[in-house]
Amino acid sequence: MLASLSDSTMWVALFQIVIINILLSGDNAVIIALACRNLEPKQQRNAFLIGTVAIVILMTILTAFASYLMTIPYVEVVGAILLLWIGIKLLLPEEENSNVSSSDNFWGAVKTIIIADIVMSLDNVLGMAGAANGHMGLLFVGMVITIPLILFGSAMLMRLMERFPIIVTLGAGLLGYVAGEMAVEDPALKGFIANAHYLEIALPILGVLIVIGMGKFLGSRQTMAVPSEG
Repeated sequence: MLASLSDSTMWVALFQIVIINILLSGDNAVIIALACRNLEPKQQRNAFLIGTVAIVILMTILTAFASYLMTIPYVEVVGAILLLWIGIKLLLPEEENSNVSSSDNFWGAVKTIIIADIVMSLDNVLGMAGAANGHMGLLFVGMVITIPLILFGSAMLMRLMERFPIIVTLGAGLLGYVAGEMAVEDPALKGFIANAHYLEIALPILGVLIVIGMGKFLGSRQTMAVPSEG
């Protein structure tokens, strides 16, 4: 281990992993901020920590199988559909039912963070796996280094969301865009996309419209239904 510390290639690989994570942490920060924005401050900090640590561990494991996963047809299509659902769900008003405890909201936020980030990172792990060159320990260290950056970005975004609610809609729309990009990259659709290049632009835009349109529609219906239930 000590000998490897003097290996310049190891430091170059670690630097590459950190840079890749920094470049990709924007999406992660948006997800964490959206999922935690309605929690109490103390619960927000705990959800930040638990969700981010879980992501690092699961991403390290996922990267070991990334090259194989990305060759399986419809894996990214399923991931895209899941992201659309998460994006729509994040735009819906919080349930005010007394049966929904703060604990339920907390673990619901943690679950959303983990699922969304893992799905969104299916493509990203390929770049990190290549930089790590099969060294999972190096990948883990590189990802741990970027945890403070992701947490700082999430906290800053949540403050902005409180002042500018439109950011919530934009963040959910980003999930729709990423979902469209994932669908385009799926091996099962490669042949079809090759004959219809416009879909490379159309599907991500369609993803944005689906998330924002459905999210706003269902949210308005949910809000209108509340008085009648009282």
